[in-house]
Amino acid sequence: MKNLAIVNTCSVILVLSTAAFAQGFSEIPNPAIDMPGYLKLAGEAAKHRETRRVTEDEFIRMSRDSRTVILDARSTEKFNELHIKGAVNLSFPDITIESLGRLFPDKNTRILIYCNNNFENAEDPFPKKMAPASLNISTYISLYTYGYRNVYELGPLVDIGKTKLEMVSSN
Repeated sequence: MKNLAIVNTCSVILVLSTAAFAQGFSEIPNPAIDMPGYLKLAGEAAKHRETRRVTEDEFIRMSRDSRTVILDARSTEKFNELHIKGAVNLSFPDITIESLGRLFPDKNTRILIYCNNNFENAEDPFPKKMAPASLNISTYISLYTYGYRNVYELGPLVDIGKTKLEMVSSN
């Protein structure tokens, strides 16, 4: 019983000290960074994404519509090594209000996304990321945050040697 009281007291102290530590950082104002807003939108995007992950066959079918754009948010270097035929490249760090507005002026444009963690057996052009750091997730959240809701994501992990997707190199 005494040990439980000590554990509870230590837990309260830890929570309070963590909150005080975090409070110190929040006192540095920067109106261009909004972590609570990001976390709120990320939660909304996660819920929206649940019904937007598609099979390889669905991805191919959707990509055949001339009003659909395939977006590859990997680096230009990796994109040039190998990408899905017809994809456009907008490297994730270059996703901005302006670049999205130029590439997708209509926010209702259907956008298909894929990334490193969709392909196996192609480590050079598609190096693996940790699952929680998958570029699919960041790209989806960014597009959602900028107001794009007609976004679909290639869901499965596909063997590069067996994929039905047509892959090309720009090199």
